[in-house]
Amino acid sequence: MPMLLHINSLLAPTTPPRRASASASARPLTQAQAHSARAAALGIRWSPGVAAAAAASPRTPMAVGEECAAAASVASQGFLSDARAYWVTRSLIAWNVNDNETSLFLYASRDATMRMSDGVIQGYDSKIELQPEPASLPDSVAQKFPFISSYRTFRVPSSVDVASLVKCQLAIASFDAHGNRQDVTGLQLPGVLDDMFAYTGPLGAIFSKKDVCLYLWAPTAQDVSVCFYDGPAGPLLQTVQMKELNGVWSVTVPRDWENRYYLYEVKVYHPSTSQVEKCLADDPYARGLSANGTRTWLVDINSETLKPPCWDELSDEKPNFDSFSDISIYELHIRDFSAHDHTVDCNFRGGFLAFTCQDSAGIRHLRKLSVAGLTHVHLLPSFHFASVDDNKSNWKSVDEAELAKLPPGSDEQQASIVAIQEEDPYNWGYDPVLWGVPKGSYASNPDGPSRIIEYRQMVQALNRIGLRVVMDVVYNHLNSSGPFDVFSVLDKIVPGYYLRRDINGQIENSAAMNNTASEHLMVDRLIVDDLLNWAVNYKVDGFRFDLMGHIMKSTMIKAKSALQSLTRDVHGVDGSKIYLYGEGWDFGEVAQNKRGINASQINMSGTGIGSFNDRIRDAVNGGNPFGNPLQQGFSTGLFLEPNGYYQGNEADTRRELATYADHIQIGLAGNLKDYVLITHTGEAKKGSEIHTFDGSPVGYTSSPVETINYVSAHDNETLFDIVSLKTPVGLSIDERCRINHLASSMTALSQGIPFFHAGDEILRSKSLDRDSYNSGDWFNRLDFTYETNNWGVGLPPRDKNEENWHLIQPRLENPSFKPSKNHILSVLDNFVNILKIRYSSPLFRLSTASDIEQRVRFHNTGPSLVPGVIVMSIKDAQNERSGMALLDKNFSYVVTVFNVCPHEVSIEIHDLASLGLELHPVQVNSSDALVKQSTYQVSTGRFTVPRRTTAVFVQPRR
Repeated sequence: MPMLLHINSLLAPTTPPRRASASASARPLTQAQAHSARAAALGIRWSPGVAAAAAASPRTPMAVGEECAAAASVASQGFLSDARAYWVTRSLIAWNVNDNETSLFLYASRDATMRMSDGVIQGYDSKIELQPEPASLPDSVAQKFPFISSYRTFRVPSSVDVASLVKCQLAIASFDAHGNRQDVTGLQLPGVLDDMFAYTGPLGAIFSKKDVCLYLWAPTAQDVSVCFYDGPAGPLLQTVQMKELNGVWSVTVPRDWENRYYLYEVKVYHPSTSQVEKCLADDPYARGLSANGTRTWLVDINSETLKPPCWDELSDEKPNFDSFSDISIYELHIRDFSAHDHTVDCNFRGGFLAFTCQDSAGIRHLRKLSVAGLTHVHLLPSFHFASVDDNKSNWKSVDEAELAKLPPGSDEQQASIVAIQEEDPYNWGYDPVLWGVPKGSYASNPDGPSRIIEYRQMVQALNRIGLRVVMDVVYNHLNSSGPFDVFSVLDKIVPGYYLRRDINGQIENSAAMNNTASEHLMVDRLIVDDLLNWAVNYKVDGFRFDLMGHIMKSTMIKAKSALQSLTRDVHGVDGSKIYLYGEGWDFGEVAQNKRGINASQINMSGTGIGSFNDRIRDAVNGGNPFGNPLQQGFSTGLFLEPNGYYQGNEADTRRELATYADHIQIGLAGNLKDYVLITHTGEAKKGSEIHTFDGSPVGYTSSPVETINYVSAHDNETLFDIVSLKTPVGLSIDERCRINHLASSMTALSQGIPFFHAGDEILRSKSLDRDSYNSGDWFNRLDFTYETNNWGVGLPPRDKNEENWHLIQPRLENPSFKPSKNHILSVLDNFVNILKIRYSSPLFRLSTASDIEQRVRFHNTGPSLVPGVIVMSIKDAQNERSGMALLDKNFSYVVTVFNVCPHEVSIEIHDLASLGLELHPVQVNSSDALVKQSTYQVSTGRFTVPRRTTAVFVQPRR
């Protein structure tokens, strides 16, 4: 029979307790460690910008007297520093103990007074004997926690009040048949919390005509109250006690308390300190905040006073598209867009309201791209993050006029930027604190309603120039944890639940810091609820998921279903038009489904959710973001124009070039896993049977809308900088511009979703900075007047770039690398044209795998292929009576020739002879004199295409 003993019972083991070597508190990594942790994972491709805020400067305290001054003594009385046992359901505990450890006891102390004295556990309130289970973990538990599926299982007596125990300090000890203690550890509780307290009711502030109800999920809390304050920085007005029911704390307050500020005071045992702490925390479901999130603003997000004119009718104004395959994406940082745009009101620069300046240089540029066909703008993080102070009066800046006088290869510019980088207004923002509120530093006033109204105005303004808005969401990690950090929220409310921990109980940091655990039900719910908040309350049109592979596939499926269930009649939103995509990198503790089926590239096949296609990126550019920056690829001169970096002999580089061509062709065909290509060896292989150099399948999608095809993004160098590094030093700027456009055209004319980093169409440079997340306005400058591309503004910051300064400096100092305004305008004109071509025919935007497999063919393949040339044809029905659907009323055939060779190419494709092909009318009227020289010979099927040119031929319907 299980045995329940009480506080006076003591256990005297004969062996000393086992202690873990890790510290009791798992703290965030430094920014250098965070980047290193991600890059070091085998097979990982660098993903959008994390690690921005680990070194964030301190902000204003949350409120007078709210954080304990005794933080220095944290864990000094710590009882256990690890938690290797798992309480997985109400009745089951799993622990990886030996078979000869036959007895297990669970210890609990509500006041966290347990301690070891001469090897004896003392200070507990209760001691419970657990019974070994002969069976292994139930399938449902093993599926949720696959990494502990081999652990032994022990049963908790049914008489135990589990709801009370989970509020206590807990320990579990094992004993052999002679009563000798073998081991002791803490417990991880997410399993039992999900089993007993998973909740689908209201959370956050719920407004009615008469009152406001506050709901907080905190099943491990011993007590919760709400502290109401007079304004964002005023004194405490009163504290209101909350009541608990099944793990949810609630209280009802008068409706006229709306617009007050508040914090939750949570009394809870915190495993990082081994003490019961009183934590002051924002509402996880906050819809408004004070500056820097020091307090939650009690606001009705549906209030008419928070809506711009005609806000409720915006769904009627949304730009239309028929299929997700019609989408193209332009990735843009909010501050980059206008920080240097003097056509924007100086009070609006760098913020949400800059997008409302309809005659600014930036808006004119976006409107030009929209008219050409661009459909979506992807905005880098715009929720509340830690690394930029919301109070503009605290910002520091550099004298840019003085920096502009310095030599292009000087290290003085970066030294000036780095000196203030933790106190300037710049950061990408991949260091989330609260997901559900716009970032205050982008608003005219971080307190009160401005951030809400202005975010809505931004979305409305972009929609009105024909662009839908994608929000970059970062659900895979949080900036802070523990009971004391001002930027810690979730870990103060239910410690140890929201963050994923390793088998020793330490917080996982592979995603940079404080990895979240969407396999836990209330984390999963919070993510889905937050997406619905942005979709309904801000009418956001799509979501890009940072490190999506660290999120469970089930969460992504649930999110897609919830969003697509939104309707214009009920929610004011057409959820069927909301597109989801993200980084499906598979690394860290979640790799290979170790924590459940995660949202990796391979796993997301068949979901209709997109993932970034690093295969086509690396094939076009060469190498990968972690290799030698001189490694050349298909567009940058491999085999055809070597730069001096040894990548093998001539036969090796020719073979590598042909391999890259295979990878690109699969990418052009939607990266479909079942698309059959005749490879450079002459074999017919499916996309999934063609492998990258590290053995991963090239093709992994079931639908073209599941691939995001790109050659550059905010992470790593810009496209122009990549081209400048990888091409021979002696190459002219004219030729580099052609390569820049050629690489973009491979993305633009691919099946799937093309994705462009802001500024690649105007030769944007970051002075060869490979990671500009915290490099200030100086290195991240965008110039929509087209006067400069920001090349040669000094050596990029030392931290991430010094090892390559010897390559960077001579290029920055070489005047032949710097483009003129005419170069910028020429590349922009070509980019606009290639967008027009994509949207001139639905054949470039096929929506199903079967359509691609039936219509798309590649012709310069097999052992006799001409190196450096890809020939892609897309066939439509010749008439209504053909065996396939007629999609394009203007063109019945499209042939695209990508010639990356430094010379003209003439190639005969007999299968394409006798067609009525002619150069696309957009290219006939192009300002690019070379592309207009492209020709097609009907009788032989001979295509002649000038050097470094993408030529598109069409067969008009007569």
